[in-house]
This record gives sequence, C-alpha cells and structure tokens, in this order.
Amino acid sequence: MADFYQTGVVATLHRLNPNGLERLENELERFSAERPIGLVLPALYSEFETPAMRRITGELRQVRYLRRVVVALGRASAEQYRRACSFFEDFPAPVTVLWIDSPRIQELFRLLEENGLSAGADGKGRSCWLAYGYILAMGDCEVIALHDCDIVNYDRRMLARLCYPVANPNLGFEFCKGYYARVTDRMHGRVTRLFVTPLIRAMEGMAPGAGFLKFLDSFRYPLAGEFAMKANLARVNRIPGDWGLEVGVLAEVYRNCALSRICQVDLADNYEHKHQSLSPDDPNAGLRKMAVDVAKSLFRTMAGEGLVFTRDHFRSLQVRYVRLAEDTINRYYADALLNGLHFDRHAEELAVATFARSLRQAAEEYLEDPLGPPQIPNWNRVISAIPDFFRYLLEAVEADARQHLERSVATAA
Repeated sequence: MADFYQTGVVATLHRLNPNGLERLENELERFSAERPIGLVLPALYSEFETPAMRRITGELRQVRYLRRVVVALGRASAEQYRRACSFFEDFPAPVTVLWIDSPRIQELFRLLEENGLSAGADGKGRSCWLAYGYILAMGDCEVIALHDCDIVNYDRRMLARLCYPVANPNLGFEFCKGYYARVTDRMHGRVTRLFVTPLIRAMEGMAPGAGFLKFLDSFRYPLAGEFAMKANLARVNRIPGDWGLEVGVLAEVYRNCALSRICQVDLADNYEHKHQSLSPDDPNAGLRKMAVDVAKSLFRTMAGEGLVFTRDHFRSLQVRYVRLAEDTINRYYADALLNGLHFDRHAEELAVATFARSLRQAAEEYLEDPLGPPQIPNWNRVISAIPDFFRYLLEAVEADARQHLERSVATAA
C-alpha cells in the first residue's frame, strides 16, 4: 500500500485504495455533464499492431464519461489510416482519427510555416499539439487528458484516476500529472532514475532556491507521459517538439498555472510499456538522444529564469551530476536487494556513463545555440495570426473522414 506523505510544492494524490473504480466512474459521469472530458491518444500506426493497443481500446470501450476521443495517428499510409479507424467502430464516445500524414494536414503545416508559426518536425509533440487544437476547435471539452498507446498493462482505472482531480469541480486543480512504479523483475525508468533526478539536484547546487527546480523535483515521475489539464491551459501552453516534451510541458505549466492548482496522482501499482534502447554509441538514438533533449530543455528553461551557463559551469555540473548519479545507484541497489529484484550494477553504471556523455553533448549544443529551435506556438498565437485556422483544421479532418467512409462503402459494395 502506498504512503500518504506529501513532498515538495506539488500536491500528491496517493493510491490508498486499489478499488473504487465504480465510484470514480460514476462521479466522473456526473462531473462530465458540466465539465466534458476529451481524451488524446498520440499513436504511431505500428502501435496498432501490438497487443497493448488492443487492450487499451478494449478498456476504453467500457468508459462512459468521455465526450470525445482524438487519436493523433502518425507515420501511417492511407490504408493504415483506414485500418486504424476500424479499431474505434461502435465506441461509446465519438472518436476522431487525426491522420497526421494526410495531404490536407500537411498543407496546414505549410500554411503555418508561411506565417512564421512552425509546428516543428514530425513527432509526438506536434501530434499532441494538433490534437489539442482539434478539441479546442470543437469547443465541447473543458478537460483534456492524454496518455500513451504502448501501455502493456493498461487498465481504465488509470484514466479515471488521471481525470478525476481536474474534472472534480470541488478540488480546483487545473493540471494533473500521473506517476507510477516501473518494475518487473528489475527497475526500469533509467532516464528518470539515473539522469533527470540527479541532474535536477546537481543543478540546484548551481541555483540554490530556484523555484522551477524545486517544482520539478516535487514530481515523482517527471517524464511520465500521462497528464490531464483544463482546456484553457492547453490553449496557452507551448509545446516542445522533441524528447524534451514532458519537461517542456511542466515548464509551461509552471509559468501559466498557480502551484496550488497543480497535482500529481498515483495511477497504478506498476506500469509497463515498451523499453527504449540505451544506444550508448549513437548520440542520435534511444535513451542517449532522449537525455540530450531533456537536458537542453532544462538548460533553456533555467536560462529563462535568469541562470547563467558558461563552459566552467557545465564542467562543474557534469562532475556534480556523475557524483549524485553514482550515489543514486547505491540507493537503488539497496532497494532492489530488499525487494528481491534483479540488479545489474554494471548496466546501471553504463547508463550513467552514457548519460554523462549526453549531458556533455547537450552542454555543447546549448552553448552553440542557446535558444535552439522554437517551441510550437500556443493556440492563442496561431488563432491571432490565422483567425480561420480552427475552421481549416476541422474541414481537413472531416474531409479525410468522409473520404475514408466513401472508400469503405465502395469496398463493401
């Protein structure tokens, strides 16, 4: 059973009762009458060929409190788009599949470029951003939840617990981030355990009392991909387009939301999804690339808070990071032994050495280009520059869906 200890500056909502799904869903149905809830599912087509996606869709068919579901489908052909749509037939809530590679959607991205509003490169960040835009354009959801589509042990309790803090009008939260343990016969979550947390604490030595670092360190799983927010927050937040997405979202929430309106919630006893390769010899792939993007996102956010970085600062930071990460390994080693888990100390040390190289690479890239690529603009700015963009987006999505339906009818005939 979870503890009930409150740490840091963010409210923590624990999993003290593993049951209660029926109560949560009944209350969410009542709340959703006044605060309609939309769900965003960013997915690659390859995920539709996995057991995880079949499990997720099976669980979601039993959910009755969602106003709509928006699937942001990436890297899919026209035929794959049609197959993905078939996954959601006879759903209790309307489901819209945003075909990111659709010629119509790609034309909208070009329109943004022409107006100096780049939506960034293909990736999860851009897909999520467009899905938020679609929900905002529809104008019928006050709460937007998001979770990944590779969760092997998905249970609809996760969604209920994620939505509840924001949907319940008596709680006053505007943003809720999920957290969980990632454990099988061993501990996973290496980027969070061995890179992000030690790095945050190493940076706190450079900037004692920095509010944003204290805020980040309050989250038990800052890289979790599951969160829910008020629709108005989705309208004003900018989104990074790379692996820095989760940290970038937290940075925007920190800027745009009062701390008392932010919480984290324990979603499950355990959480299992696909594992990324460490890629120690490839700086542009796997967890090594993820660590680079996360570090640069942290550097740029802290620079915006007034922290000055020089080469000497980064040299000191690298030494401090390695020291804290090695101390962290000792803690996890003791934790694993107590719980009878397999613990490969060499693999943990290799991960820290790889992340140290990522940190060095991130520092060099930051010094070369402190601003980096621009974040995807928030939706208020897009609508200010292109007032009819929501209408264009709705028309493009509707045209894709209509073409899919016509092709299906023709095939059936």
